[in-house]
Amino acid sequence: MGVKGLWSLLEGNSQIYTDIHFRDSKLVVDGSSLAHHIYNMANLDQNHGGEYLAFQAAVQAFFKNLADCGIKPYVLLDGGSGPSDIKLNRRMDLQRKRVKKIPDALKGGKMDFYALFTTTVFEETLNDMKVPLIRCFGQADGQLAALAREWSCPVLSTDTDFYIYNLPEGVLPLDHFQWDSVKASGARSYISCKRYTTSSFCSLFNIDHQLLPVFSALAGNDYVDLRDVKWASYVPAGNPTMKFRTASLVGLLSWLGARKDETTEDTLTAAMALIPNISQQARTEMRTEVQNAMLDYRLPSSSLRRFFSEGIVPPLPPEMSSRVPEWVRASLSRGDLGANILDYDILVHRRKFLRIQVECSHLQSSNLTSRPVRQVMYGLLLGQGGGEVEEWDRDGLDLVSVKVQPLVQGAAQRLRLDTLPQADHTVRLQVCLETLGVEEGTLEGVPAHLRLPVAVTRYWLRRASPEPTLLKALLMVMVQGELTRQTGGTTGWQGDTNHITEPPYFVVAQSFNKWQASLKDASQLNLLLCKPLPKPHFSWLYQGRLVHRRQKQLQEREPEDIVQGDQFRRLYRRLLGVVTQPDPGANRRTGGPEAQLRASMEHLHLNTLDYQEEEEEELGWAEGLDQGSDCPRVSVRTRYRTKDRKDRSRNPELWRKQEREGWG
Repeated sequence: MGVKGLWSLLEGNSQIYTDIHFRDSKLVVDGSSLAHHIYNMANLDQNHGGEYLAFQAAVQAFFKNLADCGIKPYVLLDGGSGPSDIKLNRRMDLQRKRVKKIPDALKGGKMDFYALFTTTVFEETLNDMKVPLIRCFGQADGQLAALAREWSCPVLSTDTDFYIYNLPEGVLPLDHFQWDSVKASGARSYISCKRYTTSSFCSLFNIDHQLLPVFSALAGNDYVDLRDVKWASYVPAGNPTMKFRTASLVGLLSWLGARKDETTEDTLTAAMALIPNISQQARTEMRTEVQNAMLDYRLPSSSLRRFFSEGIVPPLPPEMSSRVPEWVRASLSRGDLGANILDYDILVHRRKFLRIQVECSHLQSSNLTSRPVRQVMYGLLLGQGGGEVEEWDRDGLDLVSVKVQPLVQGAAQRLRLDTLPQADHTVRLQVCLETLGVEEGTLEGVPAHLRLPVAVTRYWLRRASPEPTLLKALLMVMVQGELTRQTGGTTGWQGDTNHITEPPYFVVAQSFNKWQASLKDASQLNLLLCKPLPKPHFSWLYQGRLVHRRQKQLQEREPEDIVQGDQFRRLYRRLLGVVTQPDPGANRRTGGPEAQLRASMEHLHLNTLDYQEEEEEELGWAEGLDQGSDCPRVSVRTRYRTKDRKDRSRNPELWRKQEREGWG
C-alpha cells in the first residue's frame, strides 16, 4: 500500500525525478500493481463485472512494447498475506471503505472495484506470452526489491514502499512510464519515463539514508499510524501552503533532518516522547510496532534469481514448511495455484477476506451462493478437525465475519492434501463435480475447457434461481467468445458494448455476480484438486457490459435473432440443453432441483429442435466444434423434448410475458 501521502509529496517536488529513455535492460515488475494500472489506463468498465478480453489485449500490448525496446521483464505477484497480523487493521479498513463505496458504484461511479478475474487473466496472458513470472508465498515486496538490487535493475511499481528501499537503479513509477508511446532513436526504440532514487530524495530533504525506514514507519505506512503527533508544526517557516498530509510529511522530514547525526534508536526514543496522552506501556508497544515496520526494509538475499535462471523453486518460509506439502511450493511458484488458495490467512489464521463486488447493498452478498464450494476447499486444506474459518464479507454496508465449518464428505474423504497430485483422477473429478452437484455424464459433448464453466452454470441455476434472460445472455456471451477464440477472430464481436454507459441494474448485477463468485471459487477448488477439469480460457468467458446488453435485448428478442450463424445456434443450444437437463438417472417423478429444471426447460422452450433434427445435425455440429478444441467427439441427445416452436410463434407476446415472470 505504501507510505501515506508520499506520492503527493513527490509530485509536488518533481525535480526529484530523472527523465530517462529506458531500453535494453532487465526490469523487475510489481505484477499486482501493473495489472490494476493497465486495467485503469485502458479505461475499462469496473461496475458490470469486468471486460476481460479488452484487458487481455491491453496486457499483450504492454509486454509487446517492452520487447520492442529490448526490455526483459520479470514479474512477481503477491501470494496472499504474510504470517504476521500486523497489517490486519489496515486491510479491514480498506475492505470497509470498499463496502461503503458500493452505492456510488451502482450509480455509475468509477470506484476501483476490480473484477474477480483481473489477476487471473493477467497471469494467464503472461503465461501465454512466455513472460517470466512467479507468484511469491506471502507479500512480494521484499523479494522484488532484493532481486532488483542483485540484478542492478529498476523496479516498476506504483507502491511507494519501494521508495524506501535502497535500490541502485531506483524505481520507475508506473504513472510516468509511457509504455503506450514507444519512441525511436535511430534503429533503437525506447520508453520515456522518470526514475526515482533514494539518494535524490535524501539530498532534497537533507536526511540521512539510514533514517528512511524510520521516516516510513513514523509517517504511517501499512503497519503504523501515529495520527496524534503534530508533525506539521515542524514545517520550516516560509514553506509554501500545502495539503495537511503533505505538510505532515514535510514537518516529519524536517524533524528527522535536524537529527541526522543521532542513532536510529535515539531518534525513535525522541519520536515516542512526542506522542501525547499515552501510558508508558502503550508507548513501548508503539515503539515495538515501529521497529517491526522498519524490519521490512532490510533486504534479504534474493531467493528468486535461481528460479528465473535455472527454474529452482524458492523455499517456503520456515513457519510454513510443516504446513504446506512440497508439491504446493512448486505449483504456487509456477502460477498453477491461485493466490487465495494457499496463504497464511487460511492456513495460519483460519481467515479469508472475500472480494466485494458492485451489487445492491440491500441484497445478500453474492459470495453466499458459493460458500458450499469454499467449505469443501477448506476441508481439503485443513482436514478433519481443522477448525472453523472466519470469512469476512459484507452484510448490507457493514463488514462482518461469519464462522464457516470446513466440509470433508463424500469422495473428499479419500483425499489428503500432501498426496493430492498422486490421487486417482476419477476421485479428484468426483470431488469437484459432487461439490457442484453435476454428474460427469451430463458434461459429455461439451468442449473440454468449457466443462467447468458449464458445471458452474448448472450450480448457479440451482442456487441463484436467475430469470431466463440472464441464463441465456450468459451462455450467449460464452458461446460467442468460444467460437471467436476457435476461429482466431478479432474482438469485434464486443463492439456494441460501448452502448452500455448507464449503471448496472442491481438485480441483474447481483445475479451475474453470483455466477462469477461461483466460478471463482470452483476454479480455485479445481486448481487445488490438480485440475481434474481443464482450466477455462477466462478472458473469453465473460464480458460484463456485453452480457448486460444481451440480457436487455433478450427481453424482446431470441438469441438466434441477435447472433446469426449455424455454429452459434448449435453450440448455444447444446450448452443450454446441458445446463437445464436433469442429471442422468434422476427420478423424473420426484420434486427438487431436477424437476424444477425440467419445468424450466419446458417453459422456456430451450430445446427447439426435435429428435430427428438433432440426430441429423449432431455430426455436423461436432465436426465444427472439434476444430481448435480438445473435446472428444461425443454425440449426446438432449433427453426431453419441449413444445413445438409453433406454440411460441402463435402468440409471441404471451410467451414473452410468461418468460419475464420467471421459471413458471
